[in-house]
Amino acid sequence: MAITDPDTYVRGVPYDELARLRAASPVVRVDDFWAVLRHADVRRVLRDPAGFSSQLGGTQIRDPATPADLAYVRRMMLNMDPPEHGRLRGLLTKAFTPRAVAKLSSQIESWARELITAVADDGECDFAKVAADLPLLTLAGVFGVPEEDRRLMYDWSNRVIGYQDAEYAVSSTVDPASVTELARAALAVRPTPGPDGSMPDPRTRAGMPDLYAYANALGEYKREHPGDDVMSNLMRHGDRVSLAEFENLFWLFSVAGNETLRNGLPGGMLALLSHPEQYRRLLADRSLLPSAVEEMLRWWTPVMHFRRTAVSDVRLSDVDIRAGDKVVVWFSSANRDPDVFPDPDTFDIGRTPNDHLTFGHGPHFCLGAQLARVQLRAMFTAVLDLLGEVTLAGEPVRLRSNFQNGLKSLPIRWSR
Repeated sequence: MAITDPDTYVRGVPYDELARLRAASPVVRVDDFWAVLRHADVRRVLRDPAGFSSQLGGTQIRDPATPADLAYVRRMMLNMDPPEHGRLRGLLTKAFTPRAVAKLSSQIESWARELITAVADDGECDFAKVAADLPLLTLAGVFGVPEEDRRLMYDWSNRVIGYQDAEYAVSSTVDPASVTELARAALAVRPTPGPDGSMPDPRTRAGMPDLYAYANALGEYKREHPGDDVMSNLMRHGDRVSLAEFENLFWLFSVAGNETLRNGLPGGMLALLSHPEQYRRLLADRSLLPSAVEEMLRWWTPVMHFRRTAVSDVRLSDVDIRAGDKVVVWFSSANRDPDVFPDPDTFDIGRTPNDHLTFGHGPHFCLGAQLARVQLRAMFTAVLDLLGEVTLAGEPVRLRSNFQNGLKSLPIRWSR
């Protein structure tokens, strides 16, 4: 069983294989890279950008196809090293003002309740599809994107994250008649599938011209007509944040900020459904919700790995790594490391401490971690309040991806 084979993940994350590899060696050679499997080593790699670079080869296992593609991904904050990374991250952190975050948090709670209220009388729903709207609404709030345009981000993230999945790679769910002129102009330059049904590589600029057209027009608009959203705060620093930087931040948030939560929400629900005694424990004691959310994040781990490149020869857990080698930290393994988590394969909503690495570690720690936790708490509060105990109503459908631990469909039912 190959831990890099996307077909493996249609059946589920290969935790047994990861545990076997981790027990054999905490750093193991897989394909053309070193897989870092132990919690302590993952932390070490992530907090040392001078030794393990995000910029040299990007943060994906798959190398960019051309030098131009590598130059393109290096412009994204995710693929930057200090000092450029620190400058851009610092500006973005300032843009997430306490006022902006507080406003978003209260809106998130309302949106979650509205989404669950809309299906409460039906007795069943596809939770993956219902939950998908919450991160879209949140991101629309962060960017000041009109709500009617939020489904653009659904399709964009499908195409980027789901490029290994035949259905998601060609995702096109937006009705041009129901969106703004800004969105219609972007849709006009959207690539169409080739004769074999394939789309251009979404990890190149040429593969996502509709996203960049929208981001560029939105950035221009924000500069001229700032609102009270996070990105307007950022664009007020007109002499420091270029439109090119805004475009790449828009790409990062639209894809990374959307997809992680979109999979984390149904993933957390499936964890509860697979452990009904834990579901009932949470229903009976709602004070457990914060620790339950942390356990969902550990148990499901939406982003399964990230790559770094060794800057110089280095020794990691008695393994010699050469300068230029790919080093891939495997969160799905680190989050079940028995040296850190007693009974790591047990789902325990009261688990404390819970030092999971789902949001990363070090200088690239997820900027959206606070808003992600707010969304998870809001959605499960609404489910517990309005639906009570729910059960599986059909077989979950998993995303074909070796990068995102994704659920495309999660049918549930309840009786009120």
